[in-house]
Amino acid sequence: MQSLNLGVVAHVDAGKTSLTERLLFEAGVIDAVGRVDDGSTRTDSLTLEQQRGITIRSAVASFSVAGTTVNLVDTPGHSDFIAEVERALGVLDGAVLVVSAVEGVQAQTRVLMRALQRLKIPTLFFVNKIDRSGAEPDRVVQEITERLTPDVVVLGRTHDAGRPAATYAPYDDAALPVDAWADVLGRRGERLLEAYVAGRLTSARLRNALAEQSTAGHVHPVLTGSAITGAGVPDLLAALPTLLPSPTRDERGPLHGRVFKVERGSARERVAYVDVRSGTLNVRDRMPSSASKVTAIRVFHDGVAEPRSRAAAGEVAQVWGLSDVRIGDEIGAVAPCSDEAFHFAPPSLETVVDPVDDGDRGAMYAGLSELAEQDPLIGLRQDDVRSEIAVSLYGEVQKEVIASMLATDYGVDVTFRETTTICIERPTGTGAAYEVIAVPPNPFLATVGLRVERAPVGSGNRVELEVELGSMPPAFFTAVEQAVEETLREGLRGWAVTDCLVTVTHSGYWARQSHSHGSFDASMSSTAGDFRQLTPLVLMDALRGAGTVVCEPLHRFEVEIPEDCLGVTLALLSQVRAVPLGTRPRESSFLLCGDVPAAQVHALQQRLPSTTRGEGVLVTAFDRYEPARVEIADRARVQPNPLDRRGYLTTLGRWHG
Repeated sequence: MQSLNLGVVAHVDAGKTSLTERLLFEAGVIDAVGRVDDGSTRTDSLTLEQQRGITIRSAVASFSVAGTTVNLVDTPGHSDFIAEVERALGVLDGAVLVVSAVEGVQAQTRVLMRALQRLKIPTLFFVNKIDRSGAEPDRVVQEITERLTPDVVVLGRTHDAGRPAATYAPYDDAALPVDAWADVLGRRGERLLEAYVAGRLTSARLRNALAEQSTAGHVHPVLTGSAITGAGVPDLLAALPTLLPSPTRDERGPLHGRVFKVERGSARERVAYVDVRSGTLNVRDRMPSSASKVTAIRVFHDGVAEPRSRAAAGEVAQVWGLSDVRIGDEIGAVAPCSDEAFHFAPPSLETVVDPVDDGDRGAMYAGLSELAEQDPLIGLRQDDVRSEIAVSLYGEVQKEVIASMLATDYGVDVTFRETTTICIERPTGTGAAYEVIAVPPNPFLATVGLRVERAPVGSGNRVELEVELGSMPPAFFTAVEQAVEETLREGLRGWAVTDCLVTVTHSGYWARQSHSHGSFDASMSSTAGDFRQLTPLVLMDALRGAGTVVCEPLHRFEVEIPEDCLGVTLALLSQVRAVPLGTRPRESSFLLCGDVPAAQVHALQQRLPSTTRGEGVLVTAFDRYEPARVEIADRARVQPNPLDRRGYLTTLGRWHG
């Protein structure tokens, strides 16, 4: 079965969802084109999506063209939902990047193109809105060439741009711009270039080279049109199976699929969206990694999700019954894949959520927990002492989305406190500590010794053994490792500790003891709980010896400004603690790049328009963590604090003075 998992991606308001509707209409799976403004589109089903005219959650539709099944994924365009976009990108074979013929290449357009290039996803450009006043498709194509990629091949001409009757006409063989096509395609086709120089290059050979290089992602064809009027859309539809890869899926091979979305059904049950890459997924199949069993399947076909007993390779399905499934999970045999396929930048902002009615606090937490299931990058921190729940964010718009979902789906109205930045801690040196069983002040029946050291940046945390694995039961080592992981969520300053190597240097326990009548005596026998509760004390002593530094998240920025605004923009960057790292002149503008603290990104976004007369274009993306350049306050703890030995042991009921 030949299939194409197609993503439609764009900067917000470029017309991406309208194009999705028009493609479904042209493919014959819907009878009328829905409108974003009316909230009647097939793929924007959330209430807030319809109210705001933006896409928040990825949606799937399916249609057939020229014998190829196209599974179309409509993705968000707002930068606050970049994680949702990246989840969809991980299952795509190809993409259509929509660019407005009026606004041209915008901030999120660049972010998306970088992600598509990083994941090596073959991409077509569709320059939309040629019917709008102010449309300049030729200028936009030049912007694509200069700002996104030089490897573009224009497939046709636009007529009457900027007027309601604007049309698109693909080049026929007689009008084919041989010189322009040969210039781009010849960069990766030496023989094609030789044929061009010798005057033996035919249009058929050029078109074959275009198809070969486009499906490989080496060049990017450009079409123009209007999703509203339908101009150019039939040509885009016809180009999909020719210019994007449509691999043949093996239904008889081993089952392999990937979960790229999780939502809740009408009965609050968990529903997984699975891209079946090979084999067949059947109702009543059991998942080898858990006890769950597939109870129902719906396969996307001709614009709707149809109940089926199976989902075959090349199909995208909604699957019920996988109670513990998470986004990114592999279904069936695990196929080799790039580690980059699900590479998400972590959210760098956090806010405390409060219910308007304090009696709704439990329902609010249940709702937030379900939302976190649907988005693995929404992290929740519950502080039982202060009765507070904090949620991590990518941007301010997410607050509105979370509030709308809690109100609509759970009947809970909420407010948000001021947004703060999420920092981390990294060890700065080496520290060690140990406590021995039956030796005061250790109240636990366990011996634990740990050494803490710096690990390479980006390596995360890991635990190694410097003691014999057989020196105590495996369950006790597991308890130590789990306690280390849990404890490092709050370091010396309350921020999560990362890039840390923890080595177990001492271990010891008391074997199971019984009285003469054979009954077990817990007071004489070590348990996993002893190791789980002692480890935080030892680990924090070792970490205190090593020391930590608080690191703040930095974003890499690019800002394009008019040439006469360079001075005031540099002054603005200095005020928001941004560090310019490079300046490139363009025809009548400058492109500046550098680093800016995540805490200052919103301020930069707010102040740049007035500084640059509204002409500045800013692109930012999380890049890395670096030692904070300003004083960072400690983060309030939500776990018992092992740095306060008396308070920690009192909480556990183990303090005896």
